[in-house]
Amino acid sequence: MKTLICPISTHRISHHVARLTAFLMASMVALYLLTGNLGFILVIVIDYFIRAFTTLPNSPFSWLAWQIVRTAGWTFSPIDKAPKIFAARVGWLFAAATAVLYFIFPPASLLLAAVLMTFALLESVLDFCVGCLVYTYIVFPLMGEA
Repeated sequence: MKTLICPISTHRISHHVARLTAFLMASMVALYLLTGNLGFILVIVIDYFIRAFTTLPNSPFSWLAWQIVRTAGWTFSPIDKAPKIFAARVGWLFAAATAVLYFIFPPASLLLAAVLMTFALLESVLDFCVGCLVYTYIVFPLMGEA
């Protein structure tokens, strides 16, 4: 397997906050899977949208993660923000598709939500970014260097 290529920027975020935010997203998806309540997915769509497409410093869940990290006294461990923005855009696509499929074909909505939860858990628990994998093998070969 070749080395993963990720988008880069000069902006940094907390590694702990990124992983905890992913865990909170996975928890929200789990609540959707357990209850079938579309509200959980809509909250996820909004949170991913804020992280992916706005210049706001935090989404509600990243703000909550930051508060938990600060309260726990974890040290700031900087990581590049660009890969996390790209991953948030991928997450937003999955969450939005999950919400649309809820009305069209509910079993597909549940399956897509389970995939999104898996991606978030990989980031949170194993520190493995599926967004970087997508960027390396799909986006970068199609788009080349930006």
